[in-house]
Amino acid sequence: MTNMFRLMIFMICMCAITSGKAQNKSVDFNEHFCDSTLRIDYIFSGNAQSQQISLDKCNLMPRWYGKKNNLNILPVQGNGQITVRDHHTKEIIYINSFSTLFQEWLTYDEAKTISKSFENVFLVPMPKDIVDVTVDLRNNRHEIVASMTHIVDPNDILIRHTGFSYVTPYTTLQTAEDTTKCIHIAYVAEGYTAEEMPIFLEDARIATEALFEHEPFKTKRNRFNIIAVKSVSMDTGTSIPSQGVWKKTVLGSHFDTFYSNRYLTTLNQKNLHDALAGTPYEHIIVLVNTSEYGGGGILNSYNLSMTHHPLYKQVVVHEFGHSFAGLADEYAYEQEAIPMYPHDVEPWEKNITTLVNFHDKWESLIAPTTPIPTPTDLGKKTNNKKKIVNTHSIGVYEGAGYSLKGVYRPSFDCRMRSNANPNFCAACQKAINELIDFYTE
Repeated sequence: MTNMFRLMIFMICMCAITSGKAQNKSVDFNEHFCDSTLRIDYIFSGNAQSQQISLDKCNLMPRWYGKKNNLNILPVQGNGQITVRDHHTKEIIYINSFSTLFQEWLTYDEAKTISKSFENVFLVPMPKDIVDVTVDLRNNRHEIVASMTHIVDPNDILIRHTGFSYVTPYTTLQTAEDTTKCIHIAYVAEGYTAEEMPIFLEDARIATEALFEHEPFKTKRNRFNIIAVKSVSMDTGTSIPSQGVWKKTVLGSHFDTFYSNRYLTTLNQKNLHDALAGTPYEHIIVLVNTSEYGGGGILNSYNLSMTHHPLYKQVVVHEFGHSFAGLADEYAYEQEAIPMYPHDVEPWEKNITTLVNFHDKWESLIAPTTPIPTPTDLGKKTNNKKKIVNTHSIGVYEGAGYSLKGVYRPSFDCRMRSNANPNFCAACQKAINELIDFYTE
């Protein structure tokens, strides 16, 4: 090998290394952002055939409570993404993912015949200079189906200020060990009158203890800062359309979302964030003052749960698995299979698989002798000639993501599958643990 050839090889290798470093270049928060929040309100609209994204308005809120490291790295893909680029260099300086009720609605038959609009609110750190903000929506094949880019000038006089002169009263339930590098959770009262705020605070404390009974939250409890926001409703409870019950509450929540009687949500995202403006929050848990069974959880949007049903603690933790970690439901319907996960596409959720790209999921947790797919009997063990659930047996069990066939889960049972199991399975714990470390280390 000649010296010239060696030099050429060396230069090629150095270019590759330099290129790799450039792609993974970290973003300095203080260089690009202020310690405040830019809240951007959007309207997503359309139907199953065509979707549109519209900018509603921009809002400035005091302090930034999201991530300050890994700004240009996405921990989970989500069903959509918001990306902030430096307007001059086009460098990505912030990115985050989300899921929305609008995208879920698109999977229902109603979306084939009519168009609807949905409010959506996203939080990004307030830029110091002009930025380009891109929002894109993706279908269940991970294809971008709608995208919009707009400019935000931090000096725009029409960016409204909120959370400065009035802040909803709140109580701090838990202070993180390091409040500059932690995960901020806010409970929001829904359907509690002013006289019922002591009940709300107790319900929030119950939810907090329920969450930290579960690993890995239990071990890393000191990384969470938690408040309870005392937003007052005129009426007690929530609306139940199927029973003809309509209540006047601060968030206008209701059961029967998408005509599913136990699906409890709010479509009023702007009201939700108005109630939170000026408080230390990023992840939201809405507590609804009702004994009816129901809830819902949407990645990087909110977790919403009833509070006075016997299964309250199980549901609020399950829904936080959705809203915080982007975990999928691991159950399947006997009579109805919602076609959310094409069998030739690997889901982005870390606790289900179609085996298209299983290597990036929980493969490392499975014993070498465990067959893939895993027979259901391996998820059980014999005790006194009876079959009982063995939740510690990690494999690839068919039936998840609402489908009986073609979609697989990590364990026979898990907090993301049923209310009977007291724990997250090892695969879910791994996903949650990685996310906590991503935000706090």
